[in-house]
Amino acid sequence: MIRILLLSENNNIIEKFGGILQKNTYDFSAMSDYNLVYDFISAEAPDIIIIDNNLKHIDILNKKIKSLCENTIIIFLLSSDKIDKSIIKYANAFLPKELTDDLIISTINVNLRMKNSLEMLSNSNKDLADSLYRLNALYSTSSQFAGTLDKSKLIQYMIEGMDKALSFSLTCTLSFCTENVPVLILNSLYELSDELITAIKLRTILNYNSIFKDNKPPIKLDIDKLKVIKHIKYPANRFTFTLFQYDNMFAPISLGENFFGCIEIFKESSFTPEDATCFQTIAQQVTLPLKSATLYQEIIETNAKLAKLERLKSEFISIVSHELRTPLTSIKNSLDILMSGRCGEISQSADKFLSMAMRNVQRLSGIINDLLDLSKIEAGKMVFNFAPTNINTVISYVKTALSEVAKSKGLNLITQEAENLPDITADSQRLEQVLTNLVSNAIKFTPENKTITISSEFINSKNIEINENFKNSVKLKNGDYILVCVKDEGIGIAEKDLIHAFDKFAQIENSLSRKAGGTGLGLPIAKQLLDAHNGAIWCDSELNKGSKFYFAIPVSLN
Repeated sequence: MIRILLLSENNNIIEKFGGILQKNTYDFSAMSDYNLVYDFISAEAPDIIIIDNNLKHIDILNKKIKSLCENTIIIFLLSSDKIDKSIIKYANAFLPKELTDDLIISTINVNLRMKNSLEMLSNSNKDLADSLYRLNALYSTSSQFAGTLDKSKLIQYMIEGMDKALSFSLTCTLSFCTENVPVLILNSLYELSDELITAIKLRTILNYNSIFKDNKPPIKLDIDKLKVIKHIKYPANRFTFTLFQYDNMFAPISLGENFFGCIEIFKESSFTPEDATCFQTIAQQVTLPLKSATLYQEIIETNAKLAKLERLKSEFISIVSHELRTPLTSIKNSLDILMSGRCGEISQSADKFLSMAMRNVQRLSGIINDLLDLSKIEAGKMVFNFAPTNINTVISYVKTALSEVAKSKGLNLITQEAENLPDITADSQRLEQVLTNLVSNAIKFTPENKTITISSEFINSKNIEINENFKNSVKLKNGDYILVCVKDEGIGIAEKDLIHAFDKFAQIENSLSRKAGGTGLGLPIAKQLLDAHNGAIWCDSELNKGSKFYFAIPVSLN
C-alpha cells in the first residue's frame, strides 16, 4: 500500500487530506512533532511526504527529510501564490490549497507514477540511469532556454547544462552575441596560467577559422585583442599543458546564416557516443533561443526608435498647431472686422467671399483643435475635470447647439432621454465634445428630410449588446452604465469598414464622405476621451440605411 505522510499543524488540513487519501485506499499518516517525524521516516520511508509550508523551521526539516529518505517524493502544500525560494530545491511538486479533491489525487498519482518509472529505470541498469540523467539535464536546460531572452544567460545555461550532463574539465566558448565584441568564456575546473590561456585563445581562433573553410569569417579575430572571461571552480589547483591531451569535442553555435559562436569541451576521461550526442544536442538547442533573443533585441530597438518618432510626431503636431493658431486668430479677427462693416460698406459679392473665407477659417480651426487634442491625449497631457454629471444635461446642450445646423440641412434633430438618470462621474465638457462629434458626423452624412435621434438610458452591462466587430476591443466591467445612442438615417458604413471606424485619419470611402471632408480624427479622439472615463464606444451600421453610434459610461458610485 502507498504510504503518505502529511506534516501540518492545521487540523482542518489534516482532516481534509485524511478524508481524501483514506477514501482512495492510501496508508495515510499526519504529524507535526519533528522528533516523531524523524523516527517515523527512519523506520520506513513514506512514498510521499506532503509538507504544509506554514510549518516553522521548514528549511531544517527539509534537509533532515532528504538525508533520511532521498527517494521520497516531497510535495509542498502552499497557502498562497508565493513560493519560498529556499524550499524549491526540495520540492517534487506543489499543491495550492484551493485545488479540488480530484486534482489533489491526480497530482499525487502523477508523482507516484513518475517515482515508479524512475525506480524501474534505476533498477534496470546503470546505463539507463545515466541516459535518464542526461535526458533530465537536456530537459532542464531546454526549459531554462525557453525562460529567457537574455543572450548572456542563454550561453550560461548552455555551459551549465553541459556541466550537468557531461562533467567537463574545461569549456572554451567563443561568443559573438553576449557583448559588443567577441569574447572567450572559459569555465574551468582548475586555475589556468597565462601561457595556457594564450594557447587556448590560439586554438579557439584556429577552430573558429576552420568552420568557414574557404569562406571569409564574419569577424577577424586578433589573439591580442580577444577578451577573456574566466570562471574557475577550484582555483587552489592548476591545469598544465597536459590539458590538451584530454578527450575533447567541438561544435559551432549557429542556425542557418546566424552565427553566434563556437564551443570546445575537454574532459580527462573519454567521451562516449551518448556524450557526443548530448553535447551536440545542447549546442544546437541554444541556437533557436539565441536567434529569438536577437530578434527580440531588434524589436526592442525598433520599438524605441518608433516611440521616439511617435513622440517627435506628437511634438511636431503640437508645435505646428500652436504656431498655426496665432495667424489663424488674426485672420479670423480681421474677417470679423471686415464683415461687421467697420472698415466700410461690403458689397454683396465681397460678403459672399468673406463668408466663404470665414467658413474655411472655422473649418481649419476645428482641424487644428482636433490635432491639438490628439497630441495632448497621446502625450498624457489632456486635463480632465471630473465631477458628478447628468448625461441629459449634456444632451440638451448639444441639441441646442446643433439644432440650427441640422435645420439648415433639412434634418430633424430629436432626443429620447430617459428620466431620473443617476449621475456619472465625468468631465461634462469632454462628453459634450464626444457627443457633438457624433451628432456633427450624423448631420454631415445624413441626406435632407431625415431624422437624427439622441437617446439615453440606464442599463446593466449584461444587457448591453455590442456589435460583433467590437467584441474584442470593447470590454465592459460588470455593473450599471449610462448608454447614449446617436441614430441617423444616413449613408451608413459597410460591414468591412466598421472595425476601422475609430482608426485615426479614417473615413468611409464613398463620394458623400469625400465631399464632407474632415480629418478623420473626431472618432479616435472620442474613443480616447471615453477610455479616460472608463467607458467605451462602438457602432452598428448598414450601408445606405444609417448608423447607430453608442457610448457607455459607468454610473458613479455615491
